[in-house]
Amino acid sequence: MIQKILGPKYDAYVEFVRRQMIKDQIEARGVKDPRVLAAMQKVCRHCFVPEDLVTRAYEDYPLPIGLGQTVSQPYIVALMSELLELKGPERVLEIGTGSGYQAAVLAELAAEVCTVEIHKELAQTAKARLDKLGYTGITFFAADGAAGRPDKAPFDAILAACAPLEIPPALTEQLKDGGRLVIPVGPEGAQKLVRLRKHGASMTKEEICSVSFVPMLLKKQ
Repeated sequence: MIQKILGPKYDAYVEFVRRQMIKDQIEARGVKDPRVLAAMQKVCRHCFVPEDLVTRAYEDYPLPIGLGQTVSQPYIVALMSELLELKGPERVLEIGTGSGYQAAVLAELAAEVCTVEIHKELAQTAKARLDKLGYTGITFFAADGAAGRPDKAPFDAILAACAPLEIPPALTEQLKDGGRLVIPVGPEGAQKLVRLRKHGASMTKEEICSVSFVPMLLKKQ
């Protein structure tokens, strides 16, 4: 609807709103990595939300995408992306494809993205959307995210967009030496975003901030 109203001014409007999102929501909260900021500017968040929520796509909160799932708040997407410390050539595993927004941002930052979604419908929709937008280097899987992708491991970095009660051992096992895992952990109402870094057989852990994510679901046996 807003595209019809604005006509040829629509693209300029979206670019302006996206710049304001980056300035007010992301840079103002301390995200500084220029590659992350460029990715957030490039990826059209409004392409990853339901049609009736397009006018709210660049606002400062998560949005529902169906099946009880959400697309994360822009700041959280940028923060988690920055915490991965991506330089360009890495292979990244994402747990929780959702609408595909975070996967698109990761595809701007890394050479290869494997993304896992427990809901087959969401995985298929995200793949169709990202294919249409011209993204390459993303492999989609409809599977249990807690198991990771052992057939594709090891990974330079892993990002989870859903919260387990405890960190699944499979995810740390699938990290390369020096790899980073960024994941929300804990029950609803008491989740913490953490970053783990692998050092040989040991891990170091940093607690970043309090967050609120949908829980990590497991497939019924």
